Amino acid sequence: MAAITADSAQSQFMQLLVTQLQNQDPMEPVGQQEFITQLSQFSMLEGIEKLNTSFSSMMKLQQLSQGAGLTGRTVEYVDEAGARHQGVVEAASVKDGALQLRIDDKDVSVDAVTSVIDPAH
Repeated sequence: MAAITADSAQSQFMQLLVTQLQNQDPMEPVGQQEFITQLSQFSMLEGIEKLNTSFSSMMKLQQLSQGAGLTGRTVEYVDEAGARHQGVVEAASVKDGALQLRIDDKDVSVDAVTSVIDPAH
């Protein structure tokens, strides 16, 4: 199922509104209050869509900030087979909404990191 964007929702709303006007009973037209209610509901949905987009951007920025804090640090992580490894975090990125660390030319999920090694040891 395709995601509904604010633009496509607005287009669908306008098509529905025009269809509703074309097919209304001339003896019992839809009242102005109903149109105002529908418009306010649409505006609310559009605002929620924008808020979700902003929230996603903030989450991505927060994840990148966390990853940047680990860059240059030695971490211990567990691979898919359960083996433990240590390596230096070379870079951080967000892929499919999840923070990925680049360690020894491998992408490692931050969820696989079990500890950050103190550089004094």
